[in-house]
Amino acid sequence: MGANLKEVRDRIKSVISTQQITKAMKMVSAAKFRKAQQAITQIRPYADRLNRMMKNIAANTDGGSTLVYNQERDVKKVMLVVVTSSRGLCGAFNTNVVKAAVASIEGKYSQVYKDGNLSILCIGKKGFDGLKRRYPKAHFNTESVDLFMNLAFENVASVSGKIMGLFAGKEYDEVAVAYSRFKNAAMQFAEVEQFLPIPKQDETTQKKVKADYIFEPDQDTLLETLIPNILQLQFHKYLLDTHASEHGARMTSMDKATENAEELLKALKINYNKARQESITKELLEIVAGAAALEG
Repeated sequence: MGANLKEVRDRIKSVISTQQITKAMKMVSAAKFRKAQQAITQIRPYADRLNRMMKNIAANTDGGSTLVYNQERDVKKVMLVVVTSSRGLCGAFNTNVVKAAVASIEGKYSQVYKDGNLSILCIGKKGFDGLKRRYPKAHFNTESVDLFMNLAFENVASVSGKIMGLFAGKEYDEVAVAYSRFKNAAMQFAEVEQFLPIPKQDETTQKKVKADYIFEPDQDTLLETLIPNILQLQFHKYLLDTHASEHGARMTSMDKATENAEELLKALKINYNKARQESITKELLEIVAGAAALEG
């Protein structure tokens, strides 16, 4: 019985230690989450409005070299950007993004992969870990795997600028991004969104909102700067969305782990008290039996 009591005491100590860690991680994630949430909620309305304007311009202005990012080609070479975190302990967050990427590779880009023309740019180590062994024929790029260390616009723009340059140089016919769209701490949605060429508006939206812009100084000069800047902002939004999703998922996961530890502690303490009571009762019975034997 003494061995059982010691085993339960050790388990209780272990659970308490784990609970302290999960509480600390929850507090750290909560602090980071507030900053990440503020960043995405501030940029999203601005980025979404500019994105709609860009699609409108691209759909309703004359073509030309300035709209190279709008050019659709036969999709033979594809870059898939997979945005995950580099750390775990955040529930199904990373798994969901990887699943979305897998669905895209095995669906829309299955032939591209079979032809050996799929490149995967990993931002975050978990995406690389989840896809490398599964798709040995894909070309993996991990130069920007640690981009989450500093999400300043300048750092992100250097990556998106390279991607846009490769598309403009016809190295890739399409670029898509697998990321996690942030809604709140408990809800994130893994999605794959076409980045390049600029996706077309659906016909209903295009009829309702037809471009009516006056360009100054002139259309070509303005679009040479405007379109790349909007695309870089859109790419930045993908990362900010995923960053907020990561910390929200980790905070929720650690909160749930802390609650589970508390429930386990209650059960262990009940078991400990039962075992202790059984031990005391056994000792009392032995004393009573010994006393009766002496009296007899």
